[in-house]
Amino acid sequence: MRSASDVRLLRDDATRQRATFLELFLDLVFVFALTRISARLIVDFTDGHRGVYAGLGQALLLFLALWAVWSVTVWSTSWLDPDAPIVQTVIIMTLVGAMTMAVAVPDGFGARASLFAITLVTLQIGRVVFFHLAGHGRPDPHQSIRILFWFGLSTPLWVGGGLVTDGTVRGALWTLAVLIDYTGLFLGWPTPRLGARRIGVQMIAAEHLAERYQQFLLIALGEAIFVIGLAFSGSEFHTDQTGGFVLALASTVLLWRIYFHVAGGVLGAAVDRSGDPARLATGMAFAHMVMIAGIVLTGVGFELFITEPLGHLPAAWLIAILGGPALFLTGRSTLEYQVFARVSRSRLAGLLALGLLAPAAPHLQPLTAGAVAAVVLLGVAAADTRRSRRRPAETPAPPY
Repeated sequence: MRSASDVRLLRDDATRQRATFLELFLDLVFVFALTRISARLIVDFTDGHRGVYAGLGQALLLFLALWAVWSVTVWSTSWLDPDAPIVQTVIIMTLVGAMTMAVAVPDGFGARASLFAITLVTLQIGRVVFFHLAGHGRPDPHQSIRILFWFGLSTPLWVGGGLVTDGTVRGALWTLAVLIDYTGLFLGWPTPRLGARRIGVQMIAAEHLAERYQQFLLIALGEAIFVIGLAFSGSEFHTDQTGGFVLALASTVLLWRIYFHVAGGVLGAAVDRSGDPARLATGMAFAHMVMIAGIVLTGVGFELFITEPLGHLPAAWLIAILGGPALFLTGRSTLEYQVFARVSRSRLAGLLALGLLAPAAPHLQPLTAGAVAAVVLLGVAAADTRRSRRRPAETPAPPY
């Protein structure tokens, strides 16, 4: 039985399901964070100082750290009442910490590595300790122990990686730290003697959780639009650059359409119908992480073919121009399986087409390669529309 004080910290039928203004305010920080990740990648693809592949690995680690912060926050506010003063204080702490991490991203593997790492571990541990003390252990003192146990495993790796001067060692330490953090998150932070925390469907605000995933994906699309506008406004407005601008906008609309077609719009109903909502919600978090990474990478591709639409196409640019949409479709296929326990053939065909086009793409111009990727996305969106016209609205049927 939960006490009355516990109930005031937990969501109930009277608690608002929609995101609060404070949560939306927090999202603005992550808009900025994604722009910093994107800016790093653009420099890596065009400057080559760090090397494209090294730069990609570094950007991925920084992105995963930021996503973990956001993901734990949204999970907590879908279980706890976001209007409770203690929870609001934790959200503000997250806002300050995430903003500090974001400003460190451009040099997150250089002079600002220690700032990024120390801020991350201070935020992750600090907000758990604050919530535990301020809430007097409510509503579950064991949950704080579980999370702190896992953060305790990764903290020396984050801090050690931030303090070392060798970039290779830093990358190895931070990779291991990310693996530990995500393993704990995925498994529910299992801890000796305490086990893992499984939250029942009655404790999750399904509509809120689904809306937060949808909102973050829209944030990623907004960041792609920011990149498009910045790239075109800094160009000479030549015909080929204008064509790249129009193509990038059309591709962004297609990404939006593919995501929200059926599965992306019924996430809340899927969580409600699941027999294991905690597992499904965690899986959705990872699917969205992949899609958002794909959108950010696709946005980098937009920058490349808008600023340099004609001429030689470096093979590494295909990682963004074709690889970004492929990564998005991979995440979207995973989400579709989580919602309906099946994957549409159009998505698999789109992935196959992008894979088959990759060997021939280096012979194309950047703008042409971008057009090829857009045609594949258009084919997936058209297949979705055609299939929907022949069938009644589907009801979510999660596989678990």
